[in-house]
Amino acid sequence: MRRSAFVASLSAAAAAVVLTVASPASAINTYNSQPAPERTEVGALIVQWDEDGDPATPDVVDWYCSGTMIDTDVFLTAAHCTTDWAPGARFYVSLAQDVQGALDAAKAVPGRTPAQVAAAVGVAGTEHTSPAYPGNSADSHDIAVITFTDKQAAALASRWSFTPATLPARNQLASLGSRTLAASEWLAAGYGTQEAQRGPGGQTHPGGGVRMKASLGFNALNPTWVRLAMNESRGFGGACYGDSGGPNFLTVGGKRMLAATTITGDGPCYATNVVYRMDTDTARTFLGQYVTLP
Repeated sequence: MRRSAFVASLSAAAAAVVLTVASPASAINTYNSQPAPERTEVGALIVQWDEDGDPATPDVVDWYCSGTMIDTDVFLTAAHCTTDWAPGARFYVSLAQDVQGALDAAKAVPGRTPAQVAAAVGVAGTEHTSPAYPGNSADSHDIAVITFTDKQAAALASRWSFTPATLPARNQLASLGSRTLAASEWLAAGYGTQEAQRGPGGQTHPGGGVRMKASLGFNALNPTWVRLAMNESRGFGGACYGDSGGPNFLTVGGKRMLAATTITGDGPCYATNVVYRMDTDTARTFLGQYVTLP
């Protein structure tokens, strides 16, 4: 979750998975978090979309969600990040540490078109969203990928060095069991906004656009979800608006896997991150079309 721009995308992209007492996910909180320059496989989803009624010339460029390279030519994110855009929307991926800074600099160059801004900050790709999305509360099918041609993948590799994240084996989280999951390290990463802050105009979610990370605690494993604690008092941080689609890494026996992706949580971004498991048959059936699975 993290990022004010993602709040705007909630209406533009109709973003949310609806869960009991939950709302769409956002950013890495300010408490118990830190920058993540080493997590170069984690990137931002940039969208160029139409706001003036002329879909032939998409005129708005901004970043809206997070995600992870799971192969040299495949970027994993959430379906609610890639759906319900105006016709003609174009998707780009940036693996920069400070995507907001890169966007600001690109937009400041006189005469640049939106397409030139997007290309200056990210690499264009093709969106593939689960056809079963939005599903239901038991299984939202909230999963999507951006794929890249050989030429586009080469452009990514020339701009940013990264090692694709490792996905879990089939039903690996359930096989590990709750005790191991609770005793292991969980880490969320993304570009999202900060936890809710109160002001004269009500609650706001400032910040966003810089890749951050925070440790979380294990709460519960459900058939397609993991519920993670991000309470400050327990030494945890967590996700917020704009972190949607971003990774929740699990480290077991010294090996890190991309166990789940951020989807939703509590609205103020203080308590719970609800993440979509990557080890289920649903996720694997979709991902198996684009990557070789463990």
